[in-house]
Amino acid sequence: MTSPIKLADRYAAANEAVKAAEAALKVLKDEINALGQPELIGDYAIVTLGLSERNTFDAATAKGFLTADQIVACTKTALVSTIRVKTNVSAHIAA
Repeated sequence: MTSPIKLADRYAAANEAVKAAEAALKVLKDEINALGQPELIGDYAIVTLGLSERNTFDAATAKGFLTADQIVACTKTALVSTIRVKTNVSAHIAA
């Protein structure tokens, strides 16, 4: 890799861009939901709004009905990768 910008700095910049885009997208989603129209037609895109119900399983409540062995039998383990970013404030002050 020949980029003069460090990988951590590129990742942090991209992360901030994603956060800004997600915030802008949330505002647009809220506007679309508030309109309640099933279809919005633009010059370049058609956006459809679908409403449905979702059922969720309350694992905490289920644990009250299950034995410890049954809980273990129903539990799945997965590998999760987590990347955290914190700004290097001292580097910004020095620059």
